[in-house]
Amino acid sequence: MRITLIGMPGAGKSSAGQKLASLFGYEFIDTDKLVIDDSGKDLQDIVNDLGDIALLKAEEQSIINMKLEDNCIIATGGSVVYSEKAMNFLKEHSVIIYLDVPFGTIVSRLSNLTTRGVVGLKEKGLHGLYEERTGLYRSFADYTIEVSRKDKVIDVVKKIRQKVML
Repeated sequence: MRITLIGMPGAGKSSAGQKLASLFGYEFIDTDKLVIDDSGKDLQDIVNDLGDIALLKAEEQSIINMKLEDNCIIATGGSVVYSEKAMNFLKEHSVIIYLDVPFGTIVSRLSNLTTRGVVGLKEKGLHGLYEERTGLYRSFADYTIEVSRKDKVIDVVKKIRQKVML
């Protein structure tokens, strides 16, 4: 089984994905790391040096070129939903789960927002991105997991397991 986690920066995609992969002996793929490895630059450096569009293109290419194991958990960058091509690839090859985290929780988790390489942050601000992306995440998701402020990583993992019956 292949599972892709989507959601805002700070939603817990990497933390939950790593834990889930570890529990089941699955491969864990962090698409942000793929972009960094493929480009040789940090995400924020790509945004600073080349702009948001360059990061979106790098993210799309890294995703459609990735080698997928039969059993893997994929944690995406928050901006992946801006690429229909990348999302269609992920949809074709995996179950997509949206980690729906309240805006206030996202804010409290993001101490490094200005160094994360967040596409559209300068123009729209975090709340604007949250409002814009929420509909996109929902439209691509096979399942939505409601994540509360009180949920720990293991709680999120349990909710994912219940949805996909792992």
